[in-house]
Amino acid sequence: MNMWLVPPRPKNVADNKPVPADQAVIEPAADVIEPAPPAVDRKPAEPAADDGGQPIEAVRPARITLGSMDPQSGFFVLATLNNRGGTVERLELTERTAKGRLKYRRVDTPSGYLGYLATEASTKSDGCLVRVVGPGTPAALAKPSSSDGGEGLKPDDLIVAFNSQAISQPYELDALLTKTKPDDKVTIEVRRTESGENDAASAVKSLTFNVTLTEHPLDLIRLASTGGDDEVMGNLDRLACRVTLSQLGNKTIPTGKSSIDGLGWIGEAVYQSETKLAESHEATFTLPITAKQLDGFDSSGPLTIERSYTVAPASYLVAMDVAVRNNSDKPQKLAYRLEGPCGMTLEGWWYSVKISPNFFGGASARDVIYKTDREGHRLVSGYELLKRAKSHPEDPDLPIFAIDGDETARSLRYIGIDAQYFDVAYLPPADSESFRGFRRAAATLIASAPDIPRHKERAADVSFFLDSIALDVPAGARLHQPLRMFAGPKIPELIDSLGLSATIEYGWFGMVSKILGGILHFLYSVVGNYAIAIVMLTILVRGCLFPVSRKAAIHAQKMQELAPELKKINEKFKDDMEGKLKAQREFQKRVGFNPLAGCLPALLQLPIFIGLYRCLSVDIELRQATFVSSWQWASNLAGPDMFYYWGDWLMDYFAGRGTGWLGPYFNLLPILVVILFLVQQKMFMPPATDEQQEFTQKVMTIMTLMMALFFFRVPAGLCIYFITSSLWGIVERIVVKKTIPQAKLVAVGGDVIDGTVIGTSKPAKESLADRIRKQIKPEPPKALPPGKRKKPPGGR
Repeated sequence: MNMWLVPPRPKNVADNKPVPADQAVIEPAADVIEPAPPAVDRKPAEPAADDGGQPIEAVRPARITLGSMDPQSGFFVLATLNNRGGTVERLELTERTAKGRLKYRRVDTPSGYLGYLATEASTKSDGCLVRVVGPGTPAALAKPSSSDGGEGLKPDDLIVAFNSQAISQPYELDALLTKTKPDDKVTIEVRRTESGENDAASAVKSLTFNVTLTEHPLDLIRLASTGGDDEVMGNLDRLACRVTLSQLGNKTIPTGKSSIDGLGWIGEAVYQSETKLAESHEATFTLPITAKQLDGFDSSGPLTIERSYTVAPASYLVAMDVAVRNNSDKPQKLAYRLEGPCGMTLEGWWYSVKISPNFFGGASARDVIYKTDREGHRLVSGYELLKRAKSHPEDPDLPIFAIDGDETARSLRYIGIDAQYFDVAYLPPADSESFRGFRRAAATLIASAPDIPRHKERAADVSFFLDSIALDVPAGARLHQPLRMFAGPKIPELIDSLGLSATIEYGWFGMVSKILGGILHFLYSVVGNYAIAIVMLTILVRGCLFPVSRKAAIHAQKMQELAPELKKINEKFKDDMEGKLKAQREFQKRVGFNPLAGCLPALLQLPIFIGLYRCLSVDIELRQATFVSSWQWASNLAGPDMFYYWGDWLMDYFAGRGTGWLGPYFNLLPILVVILFLVQQKMFMPPATDEQQEFTQKVMTIMTLMMALFFFRVPAGLCIYFITSSLWGIVERIVVKKTIPQAKLVAVGGDVIDGTVIGTSKPAKESLADRIRKQIKPEPPKALPPGKRKKPPGGR
């Protein structure tokens, strides 16, 4: 409890605790130690953040791509790596359907896609420089209009025109691309510089390419600056999966900082890189650090930080290796910090609803998730991290575990970032159940907390870091940690095999949700359209509940039939509340009407309603499923139907994402839902019997209209369920009304007319007063003689 309520700050003394032999991750030195690679010449540049003024290399970073977007390649991912820090700059999902379309595309971007080019403004002339071209992207498959151009754009090409429109800056290219659609054919004019033979002068060629655009693949990891309209102000541009030293000798990273004072440049340093694409899609990065660069840091010699990434076909797993090699001739106490992924997709964060496994507190669009042997699955909300960063700017990191925790608390099964339908998580190697080489973990905010808009707080970027156990690394040995990074969809079968099943959170009545989800998938396999499958599932569920809902309909019909008599009671006991309630109870008892009988059917339907709601909100198969395949409208049943974009002229807060009332799109299906709700309310609600009930009914009508605001961002699939269910309820009410026998009403005085109870043919039970009246038969008045009779008024 002390760890959770008052998390202790790691101390150097605690970091120097002995580590059990079975937890050590030091690889023994080879018989012949290879000398460290030569040091890289460093040129002064702007100081990196938190680095104490130490310069970093003024070298342009280079990108390396692993995987492919080519449908024939079989790869599920296309990763763009950056040799600055040996990091992940971008990771796109490229799995294809049986029809060759992207299985996971960006549902919020309907424009055409050219490919991630990491474009930069040219300092020499107008145009934008291409820095990377991923294999299989439209840019890589571009066809030249002449035979001497060669296929595809190349890095360092200068794009000067798009569809014959001149381009001087990258944002102009982006603006023109937003006006296109997938499968559009466009022309791109570039200038390519080619070096001559034998050191001859370089030649500049003007080339024109014909390109067929595609859909946008889902960019699961990205820089905040490349997120488009879905990104929010305040999130920071940071490369994912960075590594730095967390301990060198007796010096460690101070609390609230991201690096050892004076060594901040390591996280931004340019690594030496090498790729192996023939045998496997593998990239290795090495950063030699000389003794001179570590002078004054209690170091006994040079080091080398080594990193590697490997991508395999038909897999969402990226094999990663992190190592720190001791190149000196003496042992050194070393530890490293491995940062987590960041810049995860914000897809649908302004309308999606995530359920948190925590009893208190909700979930954000991006949350940190982890599981240890002691605690099980846990979620740290992005909103919680944002609040902590605002209240404790000097120490914004939220500890997950520390070195003084017990072994089960540091036995980490997984840790990652969680979104509505996707996860990016670090997993132990395939032959291990958990990580045991880390002494500390913490969740952190990758944003400037004061700059996050108030109504967009759910979109704050988050990440985490892991500090390895500090060990005495012998000369020539290395501190090594193999791991896997899963970056993919929350497909139940897939994440179950990886131990991530708890990341799909159904909330209450989860078993009901899973059963209904299974039925939905079966219906889809029959009809091939999820919209029709939802309609069929709704009819099936409402059909099974027909006996219960029929009783509720009969109950509502009785209320309407009894309304005139109840109104008479209200008029009779207008100033006697106690008498009115007593008369109402006696009247309802006499006619066999139980006012609470209508609640039972609603309670029985509640688990099914909530379970179906969560099923439609969580199931990834509904994401990107279309209402009608040939329509752009309602092309994502997991999100609003997005009938018309009005974000350009609507007020920012109302059109704003997050807690904005309406969102940037006008949605048609929620309007139909509310209209049907009003129709049902008009049909089912009995006439008001007094002013109080009339006022209550008016409030209910207003509340139904207010529900339009809450339903305005509801997923289209859920709207289809509500529309189908409402139509079923209306038809059911009409049918039930015709089948109920007409009842004979009961008079206010308590006398049963014709002895029939409403809605039945069963004779009503006589009250004690009725039986007494039958026993006492008063004699009729005696007739007087004609002479004794009184004359009526008027003399007649």
